[in-house]
Amino acid sequence: MIVEVLNVGTELLLGEVVNTHAGWLAKQIFPLGLRIARQTTVPDGPAIRDGVLEAFERSDIFFVTGGLGPTTDDITREVVAELMGMKLEASQEIRAAIEARLSARGYAFLDRMLRQTMVPQGATVLRNNHGTAPGLYFPRVSYPSAASPHIFLLPGPPRELQPMFRDSVLPILQEIAQNLNARECRTYRVVGLGESAVEQMVGLQLTANPDIEVGYCARPNEVDFRLIARSDILDAVEPGVIKALGKHLVSSNGEGIEASIVASLTARNLSLSTAESCTGGLLASRITDTPGSSRIFHQGFVTYSNEAKMNLLGVDPALIQELGAVSEPVARAMAEGARAKAGSAFALSVTGIAGPDGGSPEKPVGLVFIALASEGKETLCREARFTTDRLTFKQLATQAALDMLRLELL
Repeated sequence: MIVEVLNVGTELLLGEVVNTHAGWLAKQIFPLGLRIARQTTVPDGPAIRDGVLEAFERSDIFFVTGGLGPTTDDITREVVAELMGMKLEASQEIRAAIEARLSARGYAFLDRMLRQTMVPQGATVLRNNHGTAPGLYFPRVSYPSAASPHIFLLPGPPRELQPMFRDSVLPILQEIAQNLNARECRTYRVVGLGESAVEQMVGLQLTANPDIEVGYCARPNEVDFRLIARSDILDAVEPGVIKALGKHLVSSNGEGIEASIVASLTARNLSLSTAESCTGGLLASRITDTPGSSRIFHQGFVTYSNEAKMNLLGVDPALIQELGAVSEPVARAMAEGARAKAGSAFALSVTGIAGPDGGSPEKPVGLVFIALASEGKETLCREARFTTDRLTFKQLATQAALDMLRLELL
């Protein structure tokens, strides 16, 4: 079945609001055997009509998000009702719900809000427990020459759309899609290889199988290798995928390197601390973004200045004076100092030159030293060069640090 999404909102096209609807909706409908074939974004106002008309003829299931508000540029409801030949009628039930919600918050019901109480004859109201704009469902209607899609009109704000979708839309979709053959998507998170290398190692062989859809998504020093097929087919090929990717495979369920590390440390009842200079706390942030990290993360030191490295981590001033803060001995001393201060089993440190300024012929922009101090073991240190923009440098440096720890835990 062809599924389309029309996102309505000028704010989406101005960059004021990040459009997250398609990604979220895609994950909800995939287990039903449904996939989004196309997404379109239009501003408020007359463009809504064009967007609806274009998708109307080619889709089987059509989601429209936004354009259900009380102002004159919110015309999604009216456009679809006109296209379906349905008359709009005021719903006293919806009005009562809106008035109750506004009254509880100390607001008055305005005449402009009457537009939100209008329901096309033949449409099903999708209750909104988190806002004033109800959703609407238009069942498929057959005409002599064609048929309309199943149409779902949903509010724009995710905090309203998502609970409405789970409570009201999914049960309808389950009925619509009950005879479809659902497939499974498995995502293998790979670190330290580019997508071309992953394709060469394992992807080309699987592409030859017409029952498997193969895909890739590349990020800095990381690739998602995606397989879509029936579960039994994926079960058969997965051992070969895991063997081929070897130590580069972080997870078989799309989880990131941070989740892998937190799970591994938790299982072993071990702890971690960090000492950062050029990454400014991103390393600690990535770890603590993971649920359950409080069980394994002891402390993070952001020692941007030389004084902080000396005072907080106990780095010998002579090392910094002789070799500079961006050097292997200082990186080692930072990691060892963080581990000793925090009393953790492991400590990672990062010191480098993020740029765009501050480099020299001996120590160019992009140079970074990463160290890992471990209880009862010699401190490891790696030198790397990530010649890129400042933010990508920080991402690559922390990725390399996390991978160093992941490999040590293996």
